[in-house]
Order: sequence, then structure tokens, then C-alpha cells
Amino acid sequence: MPVHRRAWLRGWPVLQGMLPVRKPQVAGDVLAGVTLAALGIPEVLGYAKIAGMPVVTGLYTLVLPMAVFAVLGSSRRLVVGADSATAAILAAALTGLAVPGSPRYVQLAGLAALLAGGMLLLARVARLGFLANFLSRTVLLGFLTGVGIQVAAGQLPDMLGITSAGPGAVGRLIRTLAALPQARPITVAVSAGVITVMLAARMINRRIPGALIAMIGTIIVSHVADLAGHGVATVGPVPRGLPHLGLPALGLHDATMLLGTAASMFAVILAQSAATARASAAKHEEAFSEDTDLVGLGAANIAAAFSGTFVVNGSPTKTQMVDDAGGRSQLAQLATSAVVLIFLILLTGLLTDLPIAALAAVVFLIGAELVDVTGMRRIASVRRNEFIVALLTAAAVVALGVQDGIILAIVASIIDHLRHSYRPLNSVLVKSPAGHWEPAPVAPGARTEPGLVVYRFGTSLYYANAARLLEDITTLTGHGSPLRWIVLDGAAIGDVDYTSALILRKAIEQLHRRRIFLAVASLLSPVRQQLDRYGITGAAGPDVYYDTAGEALEAYHASVSAEDLSRDGADPPPAPDQG
Repeated sequence: MPVHRRAWLRGWPVLQGMLPVRKPQVAGDVLAGVTLAALGIPEVLGYAKIAGMPVVTGLYTLVLPMAVFAVLGSSRRLVVGADSATAAILAAALTGLAVPGSPRYVQLAGLAALLAGGMLLLARVARLGFLANFLSRTVLLGFLTGVGIQVAAGQLPDMLGITSAGPGAVGRLIRTLAALPQARPITVAVSAGVITVMLAARMINRRIPGALIAMIGTIIVSHVADLAGHGVATVGPVPRGLPHLGLPALGLHDATMLLGTAASMFAVILAQSAATARASAAKHEEAFSEDTDLVGLGAANIAAAFSGTFVVNGSPTKTQMVDDAGGRSQLAQLATSAVVLIFLILLTGLLTDLPIAALAAVVFLIGAELVDVTGMRRIASVRRNEFIVALLTAAAVVALGVQDGIILAIVASIIDHLRHSYRPLNSVLVKSPAGHWEPAPVAPGARTEPGLVVYRFGTSLYYANAARLLEDITTLTGHGSPLRWIVLDGAAIGDVDYTSALILRKAIEQLHRRRIFLAVASLLSPVRQQLDRYGITGAAGPDVYYDTAGEALEAYHASVSAEDLSRDGADPPPAPDQG
């Protein structure tokens, strides 16, 4: 492609994750795409099982949805496809509305994907990509750990060849354990064989497609030994050919029922995809746009809805697979879509004899991998409060279900954020022996130097934490040696809301009654403008602002010297206006 033509295409809002195409890298991307197909096909079959969908719909997630994101997304490495977390949310919502795998169930799954995709596009229009940051990494880790436990526990009945129905992951697990004496040895042997092969492949080299090898092996054994005739459940006939394109169920009643589910999946997609894309871009020093990726993710989910499959998400595991295989652009994902398309047209008949126990074993290990014991231990060692939040989130997902768990996770993230902003790290600044500013605790009698306190408020001022400002000023002025000046260091203040402005005005009035001058230092210009609009500047006086705390300190020294000269009868320079 000529250079000028390539530059022209690069300005389009498409192919950002692919251009420029570097010829030496094409072969590597294609090979990475083939590798992703080999590793990803068994995985998405498992995700379809988690979602309660026909297994072939897992393959559909790697065709049109993956290709659409490859064209419209900006991240060069983020892989979009079926995902365990969103599949579990979907299954939790739809199980009570339709029979898993039925046409009605598939239609509802498509509608949920359509709603989630619409929410993602609306988030792009409203520039709400920043919401991804409100589901903290700690809470997301706890959520995924809970999902992993629930998914893994849910596969045990199929791995053992027993029936264990009923609501609640904990209840099903208890009933499964009670039914252990009825386990079918041949089904258990199939499950154990698949797990052994996959774990052995990982121990040798994680690039070895252990799941694919295990599935091919069990299909061959199942066909030759007629496992179905010995009571081992198999997948059965799998439709061949391209996914059927068409509208999902669009009833208003159905859409209303699924709004909460779609919102839960939207939150997980937003947080997980952004975190994965951000980590990958940082690792390889590449640029990406969260807003552009929202368009790609929204369009990919709409494509999923119209191609008879279920919701898709940015996948950390598949992204890592492509990275390990040497993929460097979305060309790898287009290659994966092409390979899966060929598989759908020619090879789905191979899945007929696949034992359900083998599929359950693959899903069991997928769930087990989501249980991030190392990550939980790391949080516990450095941040015990956040570990408790993550642990409670995981427990909520297991005990209450995935949908309620994600709602709790979002609430926990917001509460955790508010807790930090409600209790900011305020301090009194003092000079070190070397002449540098150092923070000291806000305590009765604390002084920067005689007659002066430089007080730093540690975050933005808003209605919930503004009372802390008043409390600290009362603490500083009510004890210790007499004060002449308080310097409010506003370096950490990025916003002042209306309620906190009223409290700040009250603090100024109290200080003026006590003949204590309030100065403000290191304040950002937009915040200064806010104080002007609120009338704070007029109440405090026009000469209260200083660029730095050091400037305010010099002004204080000049003021003290002027007062001393005045007492000696000299003509002093004017003191700052106290309003």
C-alpha cells in the first residue's frame, strides 16, 4: 500500500488497531491468529456452557463480534470474545426466564447483548469511558474470584456424571457433595484425563494447546469406545455453517426484564476491557483510546446480538494468548475469525462425540484460574482494608449470585472511594533542617513556626469532607501559642462544591473574629475562579492568594516585621487586607 494512501486511511475512525500494516509482521500476526483459534475454540465452547447457550454459539463469538472490534477498536492487542464473567451474569439472569439452550433462551441472550452494546455506545456518546475507573482493581479481583469459585463449583455435577439442581451455588455444591456416591466412574475418568492433560501441557509450556489436545483425545476415545453407549453424555450434533443473521427478541417487556442484567454486563465490560487494554498498551508503549474502544465493544455486542450468540467482552486470557504467540495488531484477530469460520463450515461434526464431562473439565479449570489466590494474598499483605472489600465481594458473588455480586462490587468501589476522600490525609507543613517542606500531623498546638500554620487539605473539598476542614482549623486555633496567620495550602484541592464553599466562608468569619489572617497558597486557577464565583475571595480579601507556601511564608515574615516596626513608631508597609 502506498505511504500516502496508508496515511489517509489512518485518519479514519476504523482500523486504528491494525494500521499501519508492516509487511514483516503480517506472517507473525497470522500465526498468532491461528494459535488463538487453537487455544480459544475449546475455551469459548466452555463459555457457551457457562452461559447456558448451545455450544456452537461460543464459536460464533469469535467470528463477527471479534472481526467487528478488530475493525472499529483502537487497541492493537485487546481480544474481544466470549468471557466467563459476563457469561455467568447472563446465565444467572436467564435461567429463570427460559430453558437453557432453547430458542427462547438464545433470543433473550441476543437481546441482552443488544442492550449491553447500546449502553456501551451511549457511554461513548456521553464520554463516560472514565466510569471504568470506578470499578477498582481490588473489587474486580474479588468479583472475578467469586465468579471463578461459582463457575468451577457449577461444573462438578457434569464432571461426576450426577444431577444437582437448585438455586444458589452453595446449595448446589452441598447437594453435589451429598450425591458423590452416585458418581459414574467412567465420566469421572474422562474429566480427570482432560484435567491431567491440560495441567501437564501448562507445566511444560503454556503455549501448548492443552485444552485442544485433551478435547481431540476425548473425541477420538469417545468415538472409538462408544462412550455414549456406556452412559457418558455427549454434546451431540452441532450445526454446521455460518451463524444465522437476524434480529433478537425485541419485546418491551423482555427488554425491561433484562435492563439490570445488561447494566451489570456493561459495568464488567467497561472495567475489564479498559483495564486489559490499558495494561497491554502500557506494556508495549502503544497508544489507545478508551472512547474508540467503547465504539468497538458496543458494535461487537450488537454484532453478537444479530449473529445468534451472546455478549462479548475484552478477554485478559485471550489477549495474553495473542501476545505470547507474537501478535502485534488486530490482524491476528481477523486471522482467528477466518480460521473459526472455516471450522464452522467444515469441521463442527467433530464435536458430536465430545463428552460433556470433557467440556465441564475445561470450564472447571477456567473457573479455577479466575480464583486469584496470589493477587488476594498480595492485597492482604499491603492493604488489609481493601483485602476485606475484595473478600466480601467474592463471598457475595458466591452466596448471592453473579448479578447481585456485581452490583455489590460497584457499590463497594464507590464506598471505598468515598471513604478515602472523606478522610483525606491533611497535614501541617513544617520546614526540615535542609529547608524542605515536610508534612506533620494535624494536632492541637501544631505550628509551622511561631504565629503561623501552613495547613494542607489532602483532597478536593466537597459536602462530605468539608466539615473536616472546619474541625482541623478549630483544633489548630484552639490550642497552643497565639496564631497570626493560617495558610491554606490548596495544592491537592481540585474542586470546591457549593456546600464546602459555605463551610469555608464560615471558617474565614471565625478566623477574622479572632483576628487571624487566612492566606491561600498553591491553588489551581480553575479552583481560584470557583472561589471568586462563590464570593470567598471577597470575604477573605483580594490579597490572600500566593503562588506557593514559600511565598506566603515570606509575606508573613514581612507582615510580622511591619507590625514590629509599627510598635516602634516607624511607618510600616501596609499589611494584607483581612476583609
